[in-house]
Amino acid sequence: MARRGSAVPLILAGLIGLALIVVVRLVLGGGSGDGDPGGGSDQAAADSANPPADCTTVTIAASSEKAGVLGDLAAEYNSRGPTVDGRCVWMAVSTKASGAAATALARGWDEQVDGPRPDVWTPASSTWAVLVDQTATELDRTSPMPEEQPSLVQTPLVIAMPRPMAEALGWPDASIGWADLAEIARSSKGWDLKGHPEWGRFKLGKTNPDYSTSGLNATIAAYVAATGVSSDLTVAQVNDPKVRQFVADLEQSVVHYGDTTLTFLSNMAREAAAGKGLTYVSAVTVEEKSVLDYNLGNPTGDPATQGQQPVPAVPLVAIYPSDGTLLSDNPWMILDADWVDATKRRAATDMLAWLHEPDQQRVFTDAGFRDFEGKPGTPITQDNGMLPAGPSRVLTPPAPAVLAEVADSWHELRKRAHVLFIMDVSGSMSEPVPSAGMSKLELAQQATVGALNGFAPDDELGLWSFSTGLGPAGEPWRIDEEIGPVAQTLTPIKADVSAMVADGGTAMYATLRQAQKGMLADLDTGLINAIVLLSDGQNEYPPDDDLASLLDQLEGESVDTTVRVFTIGYGEGADAATLTAIAEASRGQYYEATDPASIEKVLASVLSNF
Repeated sequence: MARRGSAVPLILAGLIGLALIVVVRLVLGGGSGDGDPGGGSDQAAADSANPPADCTTVTIAASSEKAGVLGDLAAEYNSRGPTVDGRCVWMAVSTKASGAAATALARGWDEQVDGPRPDVWTPASSTWAVLVDQTATELDRTSPMPEEQPSLVQTPLVIAMPRPMAEALGWPDASIGWADLAEIARSSKGWDLKGHPEWGRFKLGKTNPDYSTSGLNATIAAYVAATGVSSDLTVAQVNDPKVRQFVADLEQSVVHYGDTTLTFLSNMAREAAAGKGLTYVSAVTVEEKSVLDYNLGNPTGDPATQGQQPVPAVPLVAIYPSDGTLLSDNPWMILDADWVDATKRRAATDMLAWLHEPDQQRVFTDAGFRDFEGKPGTPITQDNGMLPAGPSRVLTPPAPAVLAEVADSWHELRKRAHVLFIMDVSGSMSEPVPSAGMSKLELAQQATVGALNGFAPDDELGLWSFSTGLGPAGEPWRIDEEIGPVAQTLTPIKADVSAMVADGGTAMYATLRQAQKGMLADLDTGLINAIVLLSDGQNEYPPDDDLASLLDQLEGESVDTTVRVFTIGYGEGADAATLTAIAEASRGQYYEATDPASIEKVLASVLSNF
């Protein structure tokens, strides 16, 4: 990740990484801040999937935080029998993370990999269109981005904080910005600076800017705040040592990264329910809409899941950074592509006009968005944790060259990781995957060797494998490579992975228990300490079948000494319930790769946390 050189390949690498995660389904489903697919109601999805045979279908790729609402509205629009020049038209909404769509559009959309080819793209932010233009130019391709990019709805990036913490900073009356957070982040006293030593150090939840709109916008805003000026950001300012130090201080407070804010919001809800809502993270950068979703007990933002979870014990409030923030302007872009004919263009234009009407805009504003002109709806109130006035300073995205430099610089300044990769090599991993012409183990080996290239030379990485009787003294695990700098461990780890052989039973609990103990003994709070555990089965090791005690061990007594476990359920035989419980107890995240052929995509998503 931290390689100097042309910034455009770095951006492209990040975007391509995101394109690999589209099929990942997180345990709670959906995503927040355009990470994982969210989708609309079941009926809306069914309607979109079954257009009349004589209709022209207009496919709309939408970022997940609004795909549910937009899908429901599309179903209503279709029920009205829209026509263009006497021909039936049908609007079909598909969910596509903004970065994944940006990658696909820049390199040429492949329906086998990327899903339905869109006629209309509505990402969370027009910043992604800038990246498509630049990446397409680098690849010597024609960009399909249109000149006209009208807004569908708006929602600003905010710093969401548990209400007591925000009030300690003076919310809602005080002017609070990125500089205030950097002050707490860089201090060894942490929250003691504000009279609350019990809250420990300042901890920031922030998604990876290669993968998420909220992460990208937060990174841009931090660089602007660091300059202390109101002029447009420049390459020289991005490379200024003082600016870089400001950003580095904030990045050092990050607990981990990721492809979606849902990981943070769901973990916050669980911690709050357990009376620990003020210790997991101090703040998380999200879109304003996500504050309302969280406070309603619906962090996915999907209308279909509304009311399924209780409201959190500790609500969030939105801080609108006084030193500037960006808008997610949700552009409605009718693609400038040869597959978008005149009928589709007219249909898409007509639908946008309908979506801009007050009744349809009210559906969006009731869901927590601001309308296409930035006006708040009735849910945006102080009682709900948001301020109707919104941000006092809205930033414009930087010029393409500056944006590329921001991405390049961030890769150098991001918090480094201390990661142990643990792979199941039990006998079931030898099962064939007919669609791939390989075994499950061979697929996992190939994907892992490629994915590990994403670590920076000064990250730290180690490798264990597990199966009954695998270790030299009969232990059900083998230490293939002790954790060390990637510059030293990457080559031997790749060789070890390639040499793995499937045999024996699954000794998941004993292996994870031992690995976590070893990680705690070597914990460095200046790094992201994590375990990535891939397993295709259930625990089959009678000497240690005590899941309850393992979960207690993983949870620990303090989030400041947490080793987060990111689990991957590999294949249909994986114990998803147990792997989910392990991830939740350790404040990590579960990822599902039911189809073994999807493992490359899932690994890209998992490694976005580092």
